[in-house]
Amino acid sequence: MRKSFTFILFCCCFQWLFAQNTPSQDSISRVATIKNQEEGTTIQFFPETPALEQIAGAPKAFYSYYWEFDDGSFSKEENPKHSYKTPGNYEVKLWATNNYDTGKPPSSRPKKITVSKTDASLKDEASMTEDFSLQRNREPMPEEDMVLIVSYKNYLNYTANGKLYLFYNEQKYKADNFNIEDIRTYHNEKHLAKTDFVYTNNIDNSEYTLLASAENELLNLKTKPQDSTIKTNLPLTLEASKAYYRNYEQFEFNNMEPNEERNLFFTLKTPPEMLKDTSAIISVRGVYVPDANFDNHKVKDMEMEIVTSHDPNKMSSNSTFMNYRLVRHKTLKYKIKFQNNGEGPARTIRLETDIPDMLDKSTIEVTDMYPKCEICPKEEVQYSCLDTTFTDTQAIFTFKNIYLPGSEQKNVKVYDSTKGFVTYNIKFAKDFHKQKTKSRTAIIFDKNEPIITNYSTTRFVPGISIGAKVGYNMFSDLINSESYFLGATISPYKSYRWYWQVELLNSFHSYNDKTKITDEFVRGTQDLEFLQRTTTNSSYKNVDWEIPVLMRYNLNNYIGLGAGVQGMFTLSEKQTQDILIEQFEGNTDDYLINSAEAKNEYKEAFSNFRAGLLFEVTAGFARIGPSIGARYVLNFKDDYNYLQLYAIWKF
Repeated sequence: MRKSFTFILFCCCFQWLFAQNTPSQDSISRVATIKNQEEGTTIQFFPETPALEQIAGAPKAFYSYYWEFDDGSFSKEENPKHSYKTPGNYEVKLWATNNYDTGKPPSSRPKKITVSKTDASLKDEASMTEDFSLQRNREPMPEEDMVLIVSYKNYLNYTANGKLYLFYNEQKYKADNFNIEDIRTYHNEKHLAKTDFVYTNNIDNSEYTLLASAENELLNLKTKPQDSTIKTNLPLTLEASKAYYRNYEQFEFNNMEPNEERNLFFTLKTPPEMLKDTSAIISVRGVYVPDANFDNHKVKDMEMEIVTSHDPNKMSSNSTFMNYRLVRHKTLKYKIKFQNNGEGPARTIRLETDIPDMLDKSTIEVTDMYPKCEICPKEEVQYSCLDTTFTDTQAIFTFKNIYLPGSEQKNVKVYDSTKGFVTYNIKFAKDFHKQKTKSRTAIIFDKNEPIITNYSTTRFVPGISIGAKVGYNMFSDLINSESYFLGATISPYKSYRWYWQVELLNSFHSYNDKTKITDEFVRGTQDLEFLQRTTTNSSYKNVDWEIPVLMRYNLNNYIGLGAGVQGMFTLSEKQTQDILIEQFEGNTDDYLINSAEAKNEYKEAFSNFRAGLLFEVTAGFARIGPSIGARYVLNFKDDYNYLQLYAIWKF
């Protein structure tokens, strides 16, 4: 019996220990496996992916795919077919992205394949719709890798040697958003060392010079993302790009035939310290110089939204952090992205977008969209168009008579074709405050239930306002007091409701102390006693430093209140004593027999520290500009309560 009990106890303990060491489901890494099958000279690839973990309330979860075939070509199909031109060993790579899924994207190990059956007559199929493009396999997520594809085509009618530039990590963000982990080239592109740029011959230098404003040119570049027009001032483009981005890579390519297409592949790692704001838009820039002998070039900006999960329905802005001093005439840019995840095409898509009060709905300008269509006229039409209407708090963008395929629709192989977007610019209203804003969009496909996006936020960096302050201190308990001061204040720029303020005030204070009279009986010659009276009058001339720290609250644009604490100490003090000594015969002051006067001076520094509470009210321009105020300081030391009247101008 005892042995049976011991055995059962041992089994229970063993099972408990085994359970403690069994990894939980969350800690098991998910893996996507590459499968392939030969079909003559064509190879069919299949992904084996782990089960998806559906986000509650989101559309049906699904995978999107990105393949690299190790010969300079790629595919975004789920089950791509690929033919190789030359036999050999290849290493195929797969990136699977889990959309509407709570877990991390599955990892995938490259698969080495040996190709023996090829088609010597195989020719590259033209796939590029533009001469220069930037693509990515997924949106950037902290601590997750992504692939950037730089595609370029020789649109010249002769064999060319040129250059490529890739700029990344915008200067306005303190931390890097990307680290380049791997670069894959397939056409002998040469990765050049990062030296000073060597400029080529200008075809037309009449419009630009090196003295032109790089800032203005940069703004032009940023307002036209994916701009495919030919530019002619390469030095200005490169300098403007270096001013906007912290890092860059440059490449040299050779012997590119007319109409030939090539791809460069970059694996980008997002470090832990990257920007975490999921409503922010970040970007990379490519510059394509098709012929290194000339300055003709093309520029592409690819904008991306940081995500915490791969949700194709998203709202973002290019102005998540703004300087309030500089936004008066600033135009904000918003982007709304959506994807049709249905089993059939969407004919009408309605985007109901919140517009914060501080923005002016009447200034909305749609700058780009997909599906591409015209802006709807006032009357009803049968062709495809985008209609914009307004409510008190929203702008409503409606795609009418369009065709956007669904990701679950039959024969839809490219998931990117099921995605759409609207970008629009909007300006600030005439009167707006320094407040954080939040916007989000309800996306409605045909008559389905709305899908709600994330919040896109805008915030103002604190900004510093320096103020000049002068005034007069009234000490009611001091005699002949005169106190003038001047100083400076520091507080947030254009503060709204609650805000802090720190001051340093230098005051010049003169006053008299109360007259002190002391009587004593002194025995003189012949043992006679007389009365001696000493009268002391003291005057002070001080230089004081006041250091108030307070919280203020603006009731409106013109009235503000404040309360806080204050420390004061005497930087230098000069005390003058006038002493009168009188002697009277007998025990009364009836008969003056002698008098004498004396003067003493004392100097002291860094003394008389005093602390207290303060309360104040201001009237005028409460945020920026001139105002007047009254402050009462309740000191913890007797006779030092005072009323302060002042004028202040905040810059």
